[in-house]
Amino acid sequence: MCGICGYYNFDNALPLPQEGVLRRMIALLRHRGPDEEGVWRSGGIGLGHARLAIIDLEKGQQPMSNEDKTKWIVFNGEIFNYIELREELKGMGRVFRTSSDTEVILYLYEEFGAGCLAKLNGQFAFAIWDEESRELFMARDRFGIEPLYYTRTPKAIIFASEIKAILAYPGVRPKLDIRAIDEIFTFWTTIPPRTIFDGIQELRPGHYLVVKPDSVKDRTYWELDFPPEGEYEKKKDSYYVERLKDLLEDATRLRLRADVGVGAYISGGIDSSSVACLAKGGIGKGLETFSVRFRDRRYDEGPYQRIIIKHLEMENHSIACAAKDIAANFRRVIWHAETPILRTAPAPLYLLSGLARQKGLKIVLVGDGADEFLLGYNIFREVKARLFWAKRKASLKRPLLLKRLYPYLPLARSGDASYLKKIFGRRLEEAGSLYYSHILRWETTSRIKRYFSGDLKSGLGDYNSLAALAEALPAGFRRWDYMARAQYIEASLFLSNYLLSSQGDRMAMAHSVEVRHPFLDHRLVEFANRIPPHVKMRGLNEKFLLKKAMAGLLPEKILKRPKRPFRAPTLKPSRDCAGLLSAKKIKEAGFFEPVFASKLVDKLKTHPNVPVGETDSMAVCGILSLQMVHEIFIKNFKAHEDRYKSRT
Repeated sequence: MCGICGYYNFDNALPLPQEGVLRRMIALLRHRGPDEEGVWRSGGIGLGHARLAIIDLEKGQQPMSNEDKTKWIVFNGEIFNYIELREELKGMGRVFRTSSDTEVILYLYEEFGAGCLAKLNGQFAFAIWDEESRELFMARDRFGIEPLYYTRTPKAIIFASEIKAILAYPGVRPKLDIRAIDEIFTFWTTIPPRTIFDGIQELRPGHYLVVKPDSVKDRTYWELDFPPEGEYEKKKDSYYVERLKDLLEDATRLRLRADVGVGAYISGGIDSSSVACLAKGGIGKGLETFSVRFRDRRYDEGPYQRIIIKHLEMENHSIACAAKDIAANFRRVIWHAETPILRTAPAPLYLLSGLARQKGLKIVLVGDGADEFLLGYNIFREVKARLFWAKRKASLKRPLLLKRLYPYLPLARSGDASYLKKIFGRRLEEAGSLYYSHILRWETTSRIKRYFSGDLKSGLGDYNSLAALAEALPAGFRRWDYMARAQYIEASLFLSNYLLSSQGDRMAMAHSVEVRHPFLDHRLVEFANRIPPHVKMRGLNEKFLLKKAMAGLLPEKILKRPKRPFRAPTLKPSRDCAGLLSAKKIKEAGFFEPVFASKLVDKLKTHPNVPVGETDSMAVCGILSLQMVHEIFIKNFKAHEDRYKSRT
């Protein structure tokens, strides 16, 4: 993967910004592409590229033009079916100068325009400039694996792989969007295309922009879809199992294409184990794997990691992460994430990508996407159990089903089931709600808003994040069953904007490592979305089909282990971070009430060995990360630019 940036001045008569502007933007993306950089400027347009060389190491430099230099492209990502597409284009008379996937995109666009996007199997963000029509075309992959942001001024549009490069453009004045803050402290993320920065938008997954001097048009070329309730395919389990296995094998095969080495992350769960198993089949004994260990046993999955490593006979590299390591790297994590976060999980993944890079790898395969589309998360089992309970609300036995979902939490070990009614028994009767699957989780997150300052609450007025989300839902949402709705929300918000971004691309590319996702091959997802939910989840047995598909390939202990999300220790602010949580700094930023926030910090300091509750854990992480976003990007951006632009 790489970093791209550029600008389009709508008025040709205006002087172009100096080349140094593009160079400064690229410098802030060097961690995404340390191998080479390039710029191209002409008559109102400027394109920049920082390259991480993966395919055609000698000839894949960018910006890249077509034969007559009427079209230019900057591209971040990988097109996994580029070999097949290249042959198709050769059959149409195209002559190639390189063996890169970048040139394939450019010629496809010349032949098919925006229709080229339907042909691409990959993860991508790119911009194509057409000299003849004076048109800028920008597109992003179906799931938002690769980032792309833009902002408009009265006379120009500026874009980049990361927001920090946009902030380097002359005249861009960053300001935090308080509605985005409310959304983050509800959903963990913003509702696309909103970002934490006022006036800076993300290009939404599955969308493209057509930019002309007099218009900027946002168009959809792909979106998540499910059959209307009761209209799923009806086939035998064996068909679904075999088809799933075939698609996953082919998706993994395509994602092994590279002119550099490929490794894999191992968590100890079935998803990453499946990918590693199939990848080893394509690579052989040379597959290297990487894993995170935690010194705190409540979070550690080492025993399961050792099982799959031994089974597949792989060379594994691991890091041991403690709370102090998370605190020590938290500022770097926020610099790369560019947004407040409510969990510490990105920090150990930041450290893990550093290990992969240290070992000489540029590419790792991961298991993200299986939980969302094959019903692996506890939230899917939770909504099923709650609906079952709601049909007989007075039952004493039905709520006990929920006890099976969270065995790793202390409350689940209690013999008293009264907590189940307190935590999961709220709003049982609202089964018709659009957000029935997620409403309890969002209510828990929203408790952090009690720390909001009076000024922030006043500025928000009557803004309602839930109402804003309702307006953003697709037309077919209300025709889907409850499980499809839950899947859509989880995938369109949590997967795209948090897992693939703050916890995925940003933490990996901080160390110039590309992450590839076989489970997010669009062919596999489209197939999975047509499978009836009761087939994907048999009773409360999550990912039933994946377990069947991998039977005989993975150890029974991996196939039968209970689902456990990736969790990391609670943030214990270090000396570097503590100053931002002082009453003075909190008051200066203006987002939180100093007295309340200080009490939370004092509570953590006074009882350092007492387990921290869910809400308090998210609160301290969210408060500190928002304080850091404000300090880094609003108050002292130039100082942090100088500090980090040449480092990871």
